[in-house]
Amino acid sequence: MENYTMEGRTYRYYGKEAPLYPFGYGLSYTTFQYRELVLSPPVLPICANLSVSVVLENTGQRDGEEVVQLYLRWEQSSVPVPRWQLVAFRRVAVPAGQETKLSFLVVAEQRAVWAQDWHLEPGTFTLFAGGQQPGQQTRAPSEVLSARFTVTGAARPLRGC
Repeated sequence: MENYTMEGRTYRYYGKEAPLYPFGYGLSYTTFQYRELVLSPPVLPICANLSVSVVLENTGQRDGEEVVQLYLRWEQSSVPVPRWQLVAFRRVAVPAGQETKLSFLVVAEQRAVWAQDWHLEPGTFTLFAGGQQPGQQTRAPSEVLSARFTVTGAARPLRGC
């Protein structure tokens, strides 16, 4: 094998063509609704971590489990990066008619890009939270919330943080 690029070989690098069965694909016996996606702070220094919270409500008639997924997208990067990258997930049991607030931490290392070494870059990022990948088409109703945050400061090697 001489071509080590992942383009066209994994969900992270598919172009406009979506994979047949993306990560998180599946059906449920109940329905869920996401709301109140909060990123804190919305503007953070280059080496800082991002706190994320989201409310998940079981709007169906049955108790159920949902796999909450967080994806990160770089809006601009100096090197090729994935279309989006899974940065966190959690399976959560929610009784019918109940809701739960979930908290996650997206660490600076998860924003690092490879260019002969791991480094962090400033810029705008989008974080997606939901029961599936962004833009995924499924038979089961599910939604994906998104919010943007900004990283400030000069680009630096990851080991310099």
